Amino acid sequence: MPLRLVFMGTPDFAVPTLVEIVGRGHEVAAVYTRAPKPAGRGMEMQPTPVEREARRFGIPVLTPKSLKGAEAEAQFRAHGADAAVVVAYGLILPKPVLDAPRLGCFNLHASALPRWRGAAPINRAIMSGDAATAVMVMRMEEGLDTGPVAMAERIVIGPDMTAGDLHDELARLGADLMARALAALEKDALVVTPQAAEGVTYAAKIDKAETRIDWAKPWQKVHDHCRGLSPFPGAWCEIDGVRTKVLRTTRGEGSGAPGTVLDEKLTVACRDGAIRIIQLQRAGKQAMRTDELLRGTPVAPGTVLR
Repeated sequence: MPLRLVFMGTPDFAVPTLVEIVGRGHEVAAVYTRAPKPAGRGMEMQPTPVEREARRFGIPVLTPKSLKGAEAEAQFRAHGADAAVVVAYGLILPKPVLDAPRLGCFNLHASALPRWRGAAPINRAIMSGDAATAVMVMRMEEGLDTGPVAMAERIVIGPDMTAGDLHDELARLGADLMARALAALEKDALVVTPQAAEGVTYAAKIDKAETRIDWAKPWQKVHDHCRGLSPFPGAWCEIDGVRTKVLRTTRGEGSGAPGTVLDEKLTVACRDGAIRIIQLQRAGKQAMRTDELLRGTPVAPGTVLR
């Protein structure tokens, strides 16, 4: 029989999983997400991507500021859920909430646990130059992403793959993975395995202070930094005094003083070697290919990017 579920998620990454479990015939009793926030030029209140999708399906939506306290816990228990599905929700689930569903709470996490527990696993994997990662279904416990793993889908991180590219692929793979995990859960056939004690790393939330490009680093580090922060929040430098996000790069040819433009294709020297900028976004403008930008705003070889 289909399961009665509570779904808890907030960003775009969570939407494919919600769509998939509804499509598989599970009953989603309620969706929990973060409250709407002001955004855009008019600063109108914008619901989260998950809320928009839930309302499209006619599912009740709750946006509590916290799940702690007797009232929030009682409201959660009242859904009578067999299980909860959690995908990038953004709030801590206290133990009474974790214990409420009869079969447990299951989190979809975008890393090869125990590597990159925490808030920004996709960004950190690329920024650290990892060659591969995974998306995993984990039975939740009180620790931060410490629960036993039920299923995993691994993926190679391409040499020029951005965080945005990886995000979209893992969201797609993760939706199917969670659906398969729930199918096994229905049959009481879901097996979980404790995470390894070795190799634990933490994916701290991205700080704006770390987004500026340091051209004095090796080309590979600069490349991984740019692609790991693309498209958001975006690694940046100043080109002719204008703050510019560097969204796509690849290995370039040549060498020179760090930050120096080496040719008319916007190849930039790093400490060893160079990167070539393929896509960028000037402040207040749309993202564009480098060749499009250079047609209207030439950047001469010898220019130093700050």
